[in-house]
Amino acid sequence: MLTRNKDKRRRGVILTSQGFQKLQTAISKAEFFENSGNRYTLEDMSDRTGLVVNTLMKVYACEARVDKKTLKSCFSAFNLTLKPTDYFRVSPQIEEVEVSDNTQPEKAIELELPGGQVPLDSSFYVERPPIESECYKTILQSGALIRLKAPRRMGKTSLMSRILDQGANLGLRTVSLSFQLADGKIFQDLELFLRWFCANVSLGLQLPNQLGDYWDEAFGSIVSCKMYFEQYLLASIAQPLVLGLDDVDRLFSYPDLASDFFGLLRTWHEEAKNREIWRKLRLVVVCSTEIYISLSANKSDLNVGLPIELPPFTSEQVQDLARRHELDWSDEEAQQLTDFVGGNPFLVRVGLYHIGRGDVHLKQVWQTSSTTGGIYSNHLQRQLWNLQQEPSLAAAFGEVVRSKAPVELDLVEAFKLQSMGLVHLVGDRATVSCQLYVRYFRDRIAS
Repeated sequence: MLTRNKDKRRRGVILTSQGFQKLQTAISKAEFFENSGNRYTLEDMSDRTGLVVNTLMKVYACEARVDKKTLKSCFSAFNLTLKPTDYFRVSPQIEEVEVSDNTQPEKAIELELPGGQVPLDSSFYVERPPIESECYKTILQSGALIRLKAPRRMGKTSLMSRILDQGANLGLRTVSLSFQLADGKIFQDLELFLRWFCANVSLGLQLPNQLGDYWDEAFGSIVSCKMYFEQYLLASIAQPLVLGLDDVDRLFSYPDLASDFFGLLRTWHEEAKNREIWRKLRLVVVCSTEIYISLSANKSDLNVGLPIELPPFTSEQVQDLARRHELDWSDEEAQQLTDFVGGNPFLVRVGLYHIGRGDVHLKQVWQTSSTTGGIYSNHLQRQLWNLQQEPSLAAAFGEVVRSKAPVELDLVEAFKLQSMGLVHLVGDRATVSCQLYVRYFRDRIAS
């Protein structure tokens, strides 16, 4: 007979935002394919999971503790496997439970060093309601266009990847394309750029490159690009296509090309109102700031579709993320870090990563922020180097850093500083985006 000992184990778990989204995606897919697109009621869900309605409401609220077994029942009802990143334990509630001698304690969550896109399976992605749900709903609409805007390191690419993943889970085709992948010479010529663009979308769809069959010099590159999408790419796939375009800011240095390309995207979006083939195309366009190039009068700005501007994290979201790093923080501590880095998601995660590892404590974060050994030194030195490449931009930011009141800036300089995440803009007046930048740059930027 197996000997059993008493051991203490924490009980009570809550879905992470990743786990909640994973479950919601599976439910939406089941509703679409198994329930004629009709929403499941709580009673339907109760029948399917074997759980009472009250328990289901606790699961969906993502606030009240439930047993891990309950989450497993919800997940298995939709052919999902509950993973450690799908839930987190809350304030320890110690109970005496019977466990076998060979039971191993659950492994503590592995911290992630922030950098680039937050992985789809990460438990450290923080949602900013109602942004995600609004984007997921919009991308299912015919001819949808979503414009994501936020300074660098604010989570745009992470959100775009989740929008595309949502589409893929619901049976849509998806292609992600970053303009950072293009050689500089590509942007020197509109035709060369559009051919590169079409070829890369073909590659993403795993379709042969057929540019030679659809490109016609008599029509020009813009019409040829439209023909390639309309007569070949969209015609070759049965499902709608979600096309994510990242780092479109790179086009801003080439005003003529940008004007033509944004005009083309706007045309495609408008075509979806009248023609069935273009209803299959859904666009997600990602940039770091407003389009500050001068567009010609007959090529309207890309000001259509759903505009989404990602806000900084709130102190509540920082508190939530601290909990995921297994830090027992007070509201005051969460507010201190939020204020110091202006709620910037990347800077918040860097701080929590090092604090969670025990490299520093919260007070040391701002005590060492302006030193070369601080946890933000690499990021700050990179920002300083970028400013030094454009002396006029550095001078403009220096003026903002040393001013106690908002500073009126040249519009292009204001937008560039905003895209770097260094300033907040209200109209054309700028303030420094966080205390960290004030401390570091105050004595490093010449007057």
